[in-house]
Amino acid sequence: PLAARDAITVGLVGEAAFRHDRGCRMSVYRVTDLIGTSTQSWEDAASAAVKTASQTIRDLRVAEVVAQDIQIAEDGGVTFRTKLRVSFKYETGD
Repeated sequence: PLAARDAITVGLVGEAAFRHDRGCRMSVYRVTDLIGTSTQSWEDAASAAVKTASQTIRDLRVAEVVAQDIQIAEDGGVTFRTKLRVSFKYETGD
């Protein structure tokens, strides 16, 4: 098990920054929500969200599915929507 000085996580859920401290090294992570859509499946919707986000956000760490729903059009067509909570590491000037 890790000693209390080895790992500390602090932060809030949603649009938050998390700090992770191991010994003398410290990392900061941003947590934000994304919604991906697809006419094929929830998995495709999640994949589309991660793929699009990775074009402008480097070092994505984790994507957690927090909600799934289906948007129903007047003509009966459906769009799968997947809401993800993703985290990525802030870059430092070091």
